[in-house]
Amino acid sequence: MNKIVLKIKGMTCSACSSGLEKYLNKQPGVISANVNLVLSIATINYDNVSKKDLEKYIYQAGFESLGEFKMLDEKENQNQDKLKLVLLGILILFIMYLSMGQMLNLPSIPIINHHNIIVLATIMLLSSLVFLYYGYDILKSGVKNLLHKMPNMDTLVMFSVLFSFLYSIYGYINIIFNKNFTNLYFESTCMVIYFIKLGRYIENKSKNKTKDAIKKLVTITPSNAILKIGNNQKKVSIDEVKEGDILICKANNKIAVDGIVESGETYVDESFITGESAPVLKLRGSKVIAGSINYDGYIEYKAQKIGKNSTISEIIKLVIEATNSKSKIQKLADRISGYFVPIILIIAFLTFLFQILYGLAFEEALTHMVSVLVVACPCALGLAVPLVVVVSNGLCAEKGLYIKSSTVLENARSIDTIVFDKTGTLTLGKLNIFKVFNYSNYKDTDLLNIVSNLEKYSTHPINTAFKINKKMDVDDFKALSGIGVYGKINSNNYYLGNDKILTKLKIKNSYTNDYNYLVENACSIIYVVENKKVIGLIGVRDIIRDNTKDLMKKFEQKNIEVIMLTGDNKKTAKIIANELGIKNVIASVLPQEKAKHIKKLVDNNKKVIMVGDGINDAVALVSANIGISINDGTDVAIDSADVILMNNNMQNILDLITISKSSYTIIKQNLFWAFFYNICMIPIAMGLFSDFGLNMSPVIASIAMIFSSLTVVLNSLRLKKRRKV
Repeated sequence: MNKIVLKIKGMTCSACSSGLEKYLNKQPGVISANVNLVLSIATINYDNVSKKDLEKYIYQAGFESLGEFKMLDEKENQNQDKLKLVLLGILILFIMYLSMGQMLNLPSIPIINHHNIIVLATIMLLSSLVFLYYGYDILKSGVKNLLHKMPNMDTLVMFSVLFSFLYSIYGYINIIFNKNFTNLYFESTCMVIYFIKLGRYIENKSKNKTKDAIKKLVTITPSNAILKIGNNQKKVSIDEVKEGDILICKANNKIAVDGIVESGETYVDESFITGESAPVLKLRGSKVIAGSINYDGYIEYKAQKIGKNSTISEIIKLVIEATNSKSKIQKLADRISGYFVPIILIIAFLTFLFQILYGLAFEEALTHMVSVLVVACPCALGLAVPLVVVVSNGLCAEKGLYIKSSTVLENARSIDTIVFDKTGTLTLGKLNIFKVFNYSNYKDTDLLNIVSNLEKYSTHPINTAFKINKKMDVDDFKALSGIGVYGKINSNNYYLGNDKILTKLKIKNSYTNDYNYLVENACSIIYVVENKKVIGLIGVRDIIRDNTKDLMKKFEQKNIEVIMLTGDNKKTAKIIANELGIKNVIASVLPQEKAKHIKKLVDNNKKVIMVGDGINDAVALVSANIGISINDGTDVAIDSADVILMNNNMQNILDLITISKSSYTIIKQNLFWAFFYNICMIPIAMGLFSDFGLNMSPVIASIAMIFSSLTVVLNSLRLKKRRKV
């Protein structure tokens, strides 16, 4: 199976996107197709057909393929559209003055007035021809989509404009032949096209704001890099960089591609990808991400992931796919939109027919029909959900939360249970110094430096907890099997090891209280002996992640149950759980048993998030309603998860839940206003309230339609203001 994402031209409303999606899914060779109205893209899974065939299907459906989607890097220049709107806006004001000036008792223009009706009618006819040309794309789209049995918003506009224009042509011919007929609708033709074009211009500008977070990701990486060739440096474009090249990054410059530091040391800003503002230290062997800003150091790094394989490209792909997937509520809205346009066409024609039969004048019945066609707006209904999804995904991306499907946003709002793995999730997953009891005259840093230099030569896993600050010469190093290590520094004899080292050296243990404290805190314990005297006791263990304890309290305040699910022994698990305030602990669990525990919770109607990092968490992540993997996790865990926590900050899980609740509140508001607008406006446009003096012209209908779409767009953009969720 192959997959391609194509940029689509010509989609103006949800009826377009849902119609194209249905059409593509019926074509031979297309396994599945998903069409995104906001991003104007079609994601197609296909087999045994070519890209040309797919583009042909799109053309047959009444749209145009602009080729493969380039991750929002195309330049969408609206300056030309703006100029046309300004110039034609002046013409619209002139037309409004001519058509309505007499009603408002405004001074008439010599020659061009209602006393010289032929000149006035001719000017209005010529003006309408200008606007018909301006709106040719709308008319063409309306006709094509009608022929392909996929009527859309353009179809409604096409009918309303053509009926108004053709009836006005009939009136114009009668005027020319001196017949007593002066009811013309040329101004309606002009105004409907103009206001719909104006509405789409404003709507597109607003929709582009929803893509800001994604666009920031696209533009974050530099276009050039400094390549090291021998002892020389050469500035090259990103396209010239190859895997394995040695690149240079100087202070205040950006990392050009993903890679590994070969030499040098610096702090970098990775906030664009992790959401964390704190600088990150990069040393030899550290991974660097394209787009990171080098604060003040100098590093040389080997290029690893370039172009489509880079972290940024993968994240953009992830965000795009998440916005392109559809939740249940979005599928429902799309289904309604698909039926909406045909229903409106039927209502409009029945309105015209019944009013003619009822005895209304032809002009009045036509006005009501045209008003119904114009005022009915599937755009608001179609944009209600996808706009919010795009904004929400962008907001999550800014916080370092990368979600793989929009169903995550649908499910996260109702989460009532969060299950955490322990090692590598609640804890850092690597040994760190927990506590130092210093019985010497050395400073703690100096004592630890002696231990670090000795541990450097050890093969025991505990050595990873120690980092050398200052290198020291170690002589006569020996590994003491089952006990510890020995070495000589500055003529002093040092022993590091467990309590057996005291027995070997016949040293009395006078530090039982400190030892018991470390045991109670699940530490691995190292005695530090200098010349047969105990000078230190060091506890080493896996350390709890920062702010995790506060987070557990917040979950409790929100009535979200927290469970620790770990393969570690019960004693160690209980110690960590007590520190964090977690009451529910399930320990000594095998990998396959983890998934059974998650499934049991889901079967009991619990809405469950599972957070993990290892291979043993993969099945459990898939079994939960939402699986979250930290960025330090294994590839298997990351692939199995629905959400990747790029900054490893557990606080952002709470952000995900809050964003989900906020986004669905706004979605419900959008759908309410979209339906409420149509329920109110369509009966008025039909003329059902004419006896009460409540009427609607096609011009007012087109303006009302603009406001309905803008209400949904602006309401969706409110989410962008909720950055501190």
